[in-house]
Amino acid sequence: MTHAPRKVAVVGVALADCGRVDGPTPYTLHAQAARRALADSGLDRSVVDGFASAGLGTLAPVEVAEYLGLRPGWTDSTAVGGATWEVMAAHAADAIATGHARAVLLVYGSTARADIRAGRRTANLSFGARGPHQFEVAYGHTLVAKYAMAARRHMHEYGTTLEQLADIAVQARANAAHNPDAMYREPITVDDVLSGPMIADPFTKLHCCIRSDGGCAVLLAAEDLVTDTARPPVWVLGSGTAVSHSAMSEWDDFTVSPAAASGRDAFARAGVRPSEIDVAELYDAFTYMTLVTLEDLGFCAKGEGGSFAADGRLTLGGALPVNTDGGGLSACHPGMRGLFLLVEAVRQLRGEAGARQVRKAGGRLPELAVASGTGGWFCSSGTVVLGRG
Repeated sequence: MTHAPRKVAVVGVALADCGRVDGPTPYTLHAQAARRALADSGLDRSVVDGFASAGLGTLAPVEVAEYLGLRPGWTDSTAVGGATWEVMAAHAADAIATGHARAVLLVYGSTARADIRAGRRTANLSFGARGPHQFEVAYGHTLVAKYAMAARRHMHEYGTTLEQLADIAVQARANAAHNPDAMYREPITVDDVLSGPMIADPFTKLHCCIRSDGGCAVLLAAEDLVTDTARPPVWVLGSGTAVSHSAMSEWDDFTVSPAAASGRDAFARAGVRPSEIDVAELYDAFTYMTLVTLEDLGFCAKGEGGSFAADGRLTLGGALPVNTDGGGLSACHPGMRGLFLLVEAVRQLRGEAGARQVRKAGGRLPELAVASGTGGWFCSSGTVVLGRG
């Protein structure tokens, strides 16, 4: 007998300590986030029968689950960079909908900043020198250089300007000013961005994400558990995932990210249009990522991202608030940031974002949000559409 798919909700979200965190280990941050998300949900840990984690341990998520005292029957360790968590959320929602799990916990934690300060690791120059990467790494083609080259192509094709890209960083900082947990809250100007030290042409320092420590967790659950939760549910309405390329030579068009595919599927499965979205949380390791993701998700036409994002449109009071916590450019970026996008989207829909809370006409809370993560150098994408009520 075939049963109808169960509805799936996000029932708990939480941050671990974030920003400058010199004492705890990554495992500690995982545990902090997990405990806080469970407390936020009001559910007992015994209901958790699914677990997803990536980026820590030799056998992730086995080691992390063991550290947390969990013995899940469903696991996911998909690792596709910054898009990992939206892809995992899509997998988890499918598993819950089809009865393979009842409640799935997604957890992330990283001490990327503290490790460098303590000499436990160095900055990443490349992802390795084997396989297809061997043909690029010899020429110093670092991750930031790949994003920079893609941005230059967009500027060449569509006339996008450095000022338009810089303004995205300015608006992210304006949002961060209202977030007490953001690592950087001081206002910046377009001139500040343009005059900063060059990292990879055309990106100066403020075009690039910050490096922080931190962690977070998200708990998804089947609809039958919602009646026992402490917070209003935020429903997973639709999701989409996509991969594009590994070698830059295999990327068909530097001005199109895989969000064009993941977003198309997510919106179609959710039955909503981009124009209906109230809040967008987009991966922003670099300003160009925000711009091209806005285009590829359908908020504006290809090539119009620069003009679309102008005039404060992305700020809390703008037409489309984007990265309302300040994003990776100002709030936090401890590595694979995609899970933070889901946390912030849920908080906005639940009306729990404090001074940075987005309001619609008449003071109403936002009803629809999208979280879209990007991995690698536009190699992968996961997009999740969430709805309140």
